[in-house]
Amino acid sequence: MSGLSDHSIKNLPQHLAIIMDGNGRWAKKKGFLRSIGHKNGVDALRNIATASAELGIKYLTVYAFSTENWSRPQSEVKALMTLLVSSLKKELKTLMKNNIRLSAIGDISLLPTKCRRELLEVMETTKRNQRMTLSLALSYSSRVEMVQCMKKIGQKLIEGEIKISDIDEAHIENNLFTFGMPDPDLLIRTGGEQRVSNYLLWQIAYCELYFSDKLWPEFDKEDLIHALQDYNNRERRFGKTSEQLHEEETNG
Repeated sequence: MSGLSDHSIKNLPQHLAIIMDGNGRWAKKKGFLRSIGHKNGVDALRNIATASAELGIKYLTVYAFSTENWSRPQSEVKALMTLLVSSLKKELKTLMKNNIRLSAIGDISLLPTKCRRELLEVMETTKRNQRMTLSLALSYSSRVEMVQCMKKIGQKLIEGEIKISDIDEAHIENNLFTFGMPDPDLLIRTGGEQRVSNYLLWQIAYCELYFSDKLWPEFDKEDLIHALQDYNNRERRFGKTSEQLHEEETNG
């Protein structure tokens, strides 16, 4: 691929979210075990995360393991958790080299002790990196996130810390897993499926959606560039008319 600087993208998303779908199907197509698909998926994530940081994207959030994934065959879950530990150890050098901070959203208390310990150690080591924040959605469910948010707010009401009139959109956002992060501007889903699968449901209210037929291990930097160029050509109105946007640009 040519250098990333060769691609002119005027309006980059500040926050890019990705549903990394297709590892298992890629492995099946190749005649491999599903675990090989997940390993190649890690390679794809490394390449996309590095490219995103080079392009200037500030936040990248990827759907790594959903709450629903716990119901998969135990052998696959165990393999995924083992891969998570080994990948965190191997990728620390890449994160530090590229000045990327690692974060996590979801109920990570459900992760095996070894996985959780390794994750927290890498997060601690990279916490001062400022080029980009890479967030792994692990044991994540948007509905669970919103239920937990409501419980936190309800407890504050019971204890008299807030009043009903205090509850607004900002208050809800401050109690989500993504507190402190801007909402995603662009959501990419690979693998040919066209649904959001209980992912960042509150946060993607005004997000642009991009679906790729590429299976995740096949999704490369050129595919990322294509998705970003498509995003760059869209008009984001946020309820306004095109004429209003053009007038704002003219007067801006």
